Amino acid sequence: MLRARLSALREGTTDAAGAQRTALFTFTVRIFGAALAYLSQVFLARWMGGHEYGIFVVVWTWIVIVGVIAPLGFNAAVLRLIPEYLEKNQPELLRGVLLGCRAYSVGSAALLAAIGALSVWLLSGEIASYYILPAYLMALCLPLFTLTDVQEGIARANSWSDLAMLPTYIWRPLLILAVMLGASLLDWPHTAVTACVAAIIATWLVGLGQYAAINRRLRRIVAPGPRAWAPRAWLAIALPIFLAEGFFALLTSSDVLMVGYFMPPERVAVYFAAAKTLALVHFVYFAVKAATAHRYSRLHHAGDRAGLAAFVEASVKWTFWPSLAGTLFLLAFGKYILLMFGKDFADGQLLLSILLIGVLARAAIGPVDALLTMAGEQKRCAMAYLAAFVCNLTLNLTLIPLYGLEGAAIATAAAMVIEAALLFSITRRHLGLYTFIWRPAGVALDTRAEAAHG
Repeated sequence: MLRARLSALREGTTDAAGAQRTALFTFTVRIFGAALAYLSQVFLARWMGGHEYGIFVVVWTWIVIVGVIAPLGFNAAVLRLIPEYLEKNQPELLRGVLLGCRAYSVGSAALLAAIGALSVWLLSGEIASYYILPAYLMALCLPLFTLTDVQEGIARANSWSDLAMLPTYIWRPLLILAVMLGASLLDWPHTAVTACVAAIIATWLVGLGQYAAINRRLRRIVAPGPRAWAPRAWLAIALPIFLAEGFFALLTSSDVLMVGYFMPPERVAVYFAAAKTLALVHFVYFAVKAATAHRYSRLHHAGDRAGLAAFVEASVKWTFWPSLAGTLFLLAFGKYILLMFGKDFADGQLLLSILLIGVLARAAIGPVDALLTMAGEQKRCAMAYLAAFVCNLTLNLTLIPLYGLEGAAIATAAAMVIEAALLFSITRRHLGLYTFIWRPAGVALDTRAEAAHG
């Protein structure tokens, strides 16, 4: 039985088999990547101490948020555009979007980096002095950080899982760790500035290496030739995704910034350690999302309602059950894992337990945000994220002054539950698909198909 399943997984040609192969590779990379990233954070916390580590955490979080916004939605739009142009045999438009998405994104990132550096200079009197130099340095990361994100989308659209996942989740953390180890051997100061220099070197090397590798593979699917441009059509798809991705980035990371605003760096470090530990479970959601997004697009645009409904149901199961197992593991052993950061980090266990509620809520509906985006409902998805972000911001502003780190965790978990409820409702109402992990007897998976048969 097991051998037959493995053979079907290896040799199957259906969308589900292809998605499972991609998901298996993605899961493997994300597992190793999560472990590597986590160990890197443990090393940084031990090497720098809570205060300097907290400074690095705040400026890196800014880069993550702006790095998600800077691609202007092209990092996800290519998941729709590349399969469409390949399916319709439109090589001129394919060449155009492959160049355009990277050019627009890097240009946007460079502009945002300049604006950010100028803002830090203008507001230097209002910003704690220990954040100034790290903020300037991290601005140098942004263009190549953004390029890597867009190129991940290009690779995912072509099912090149290695080039999609390895640069971000393996190569970059490894290089950061290698540079930091080198800095330690050279007796560089154990500060956030040194960590920022390591991040700059790693981000640029990985981004340029990925660029060269992707270009080599692209020559196999589209020969050099004339390009066609459809910027209005591209932006019509990309900008709503830009809003959704931007609000999602704010939703998932603004809590760290809010904690940084109200509390000293060493407390930010404790909160971030809990959030990074949470990522050991949360990676399941992102791995399934990465493996399924472009297949949602193909099934939806092919009009295969039955195939889409079955694939959605499967992707929810792939997301929820591993997430539940990871949650139980962290509830049992989270405190001991947090102690790896240092003895002052053990009180992050309560934060971890609270945040896991939100992660399970998100896992219970699967990667429906990717489904909505691929089905053309990205505007509604963006509005759901906006509503959840407003709730998150309001709750953080209210609860952090009252309850400290626990208040931030409650606010973030509540926002994730609200987000999941809104996305489930939108998917049910506008796509006719039931995406919650538990489906009561008599409730149709696809209400539109049921209505048509009725």
